[in-house]
Amino acid sequence: MTTLQRGLLMVLPFALWGTAMAAMAPLVESGGAPLVACLRLLPAGIVLLIAVPYLGRPLTINSADRGWFLVFTLVDAILFQFFLAKGLQGTGAGLGSVLIDSQPLIVALLARWLFAESINPIGWIGLVLGLSGIVCLGVPAPLLQHWWLQADLSDLQAGWQDGTGWMLLAALAMALGTVLCRFACKNSDPVAVTGWHMVLGGFPLLAWHGLDASTELIPPWSAYDWAQMAYASLLGSALAYSLFFWFANREDLTGFSTLGFLTPVFALASGGVLLGERLDTLQWLAVLLVLISVLLVSQRQRLWEPWLSASITRPGDMKA
Repeated sequence: MTTLQRGLLMVLPFALWGTAMAAMAPLVESGGAPLVACLRLLPAGIVLLIAVPYLGRPLTINSADRGWFLVFTLVDAILFQFFLAKGLQGTGAGLGSVLIDSQPLIVALLARWLFAESINPIGWIGLVLGLSGIVCLGVPAPLLQHWWLQADLSDLQAGWQDGTGWMLLAALAMALGTVLCRFACKNSDPVAVTGWHMVLGGFPLLAWHGLDASTELIPPWSAYDWAQMAYASLLGSALAYSLFFWFANREDLTGFSTLGFLTPVFALASGGVLLGERLDTLQWLAVLLVLISVLLVSQRQRLWEPWLSASITRPGDMKA
């Protein structure tokens, strides 16, 4: 695999997630959060488990990993997907992307604590720029005007409060899941772990939906709605999560998770291609900030070493 091919595969999960969130958002209202979360997990997990033997990979979870696997399933499958679906009800895909994609900051802190991954000043600058970029991409313009110009927030207040807490919980669950997958995959195949955790996480959500009297057991979706759900499940989950957890077990966690800042960028790009939407000046600036962020965090060691070397050699030069 060439470096370019590897780079494209690393970016692909975030491109799929960006478009999958836009596909899921209208389905939550009619189908309910537990059902949408279940349909995103269960079919995807079944497809992965069918595919694993054909990929020449072991299907079983190693006995030494099963405790961590159960914790990983609870956090990343059941809690994260439910929090995400509930959050989409109150925030929508745009603001939802901003809140959920704050998780690279949490991952960076956890990776520094658990795996001693270096961040350094260049990395911190990149993380802050990336977070600033996704805020400019997804936060509604009146809210940004309020921060700078004290605009009226009466129209935004309800929507901001309804889903914000759920999305922040989803960001925390996703960050914890990203770290937990390393423990769950120590002796097991990441693709098999991804498939099993989707299947086992999907059944409690399905039962939850069946017991919810406020929603129909089978939602009145059109063929197009079901196609959107299939896309979010098979591509936005099965393919995206298997690639994500495979790379998360092999790459620098801080640098790889920072690619999550690209998720809302891909959501906007798909809107431009499919719906003819155009970015305004602030959004173009946000895209630039996100791209700079990814560059700084992914290359933080290479960029920081000349500064570090210069600071070490400078005292010696002065003595000479």
